[in-house]
Amino acid sequence: MIAYCGLVCTECLAYIATRQDDDEKRVKVAGIWSKQFKAAIKPEDINCDGCLSSGGRLFSHCKVCKIRSCAGEKGLPNCAHCADFACKEVDFILKAVPGAKDTLEEIRKNI
Repeated sequence: MIAYCGLVCTECLAYIATRQDDDEKRVKVAGIWSKQFKAAIKPEDINCDGCLSSGGRLFSHCKVCKIRSCAGEKGLPNCAHCADFACKEVDFILKAVPGAKDTLEEIRKNI
């Protein structure tokens, strides 16, 4: 499952903890992400059915993600399909997570 920004949801720690319904993993992920993102993330925040889910659980950032909102409003499966690729909204992810950029560029080659 490829998120709008090119991240692979099935590799996301929150997604994995949710799918496995593993509270120990939720505690671990909350600790890691709290340090990494300098935010107070609680284990109960670690619930996500993936960026593309429409009615499922989403991690708090996903609920307010501008990339997710934009692609959803345009009806795109992900940003690789956007005429404005790579816009300023997705550019910061592509710089921070080279794998996301590789994923989206590979999708663009096959469109």
